[in-house]
Amino acid sequence: MRRIIGGLFMTVDGVMQAPGAPDEDRSGGFAYGGWAAGYSDEQTGVFIAEQIQGAEYDLLLGRRTYDIFADYWPRHLASPIGERFDRITKYVVTSDPDTLGWRGSQPLVGNPAETVAALRSGDGPDLLIQGSSQLYPPLFSAGLVDRIFLTVMPVILGAGKRVLTGDAAAATGMRLVDHRVSETGVVMSVYERDGPVRTGDFTT
Repeated sequence: MRRIIGGLFMTVDGVMQAPGAPDEDRSGGFAYGGWAAGYSDEQTGVFIAEQIQGAEYDLLLGRRTYDIFADYWPRHLASPIGERFDRITKYVVTSDPDTLGWRGSQPLVGNPAETVAALRSGDGPDLLIQGSSQLYPPLFSAGLVDRIFLTVMPVILGAGKRVLTGDAAAATGMRLVDHRVSETGVVMSVYERDGPVRTGDFTT
């Protein structure tokens, strides 16, 4: 079985929308695109590089992120990340499978939880989600995400897509396996699934 690993840039109030550039995703009138770039530093870069260069994986992407990556990374093959992203398989949840032009792209058509569950149950390297905020609600609801690495920036936006809130996710305990704080206040954490939620009673 393959693990599904989610890489999330988030604000303190849980916003994930458009961390990398002003025009990345302006849906809903979002005006703060590029908020992660404003707080990243060398320590943050080292952490991200470790997560996305330290093991073999294939990419699992939603269509919006796929289109952004397909436009950017083939023009940056000299970078280690660009070379890897271009080389590996890109699984794309999409309703328009005939328009995937980036080499190594494989469409996943149909119910996202069902198609991803079938992919996860097979053989192959782990599956890394980058961006792709619309993938998380169905995958968390189905209990399919095995590991997440969170990069929380010291900013509150008050508006934007928040995919880790609400009651859609299946309840599960998580285990902290890595944790760092950068000089600019970026909190970086890695969690893995750790069985049922443990409850208790402080009064006893």
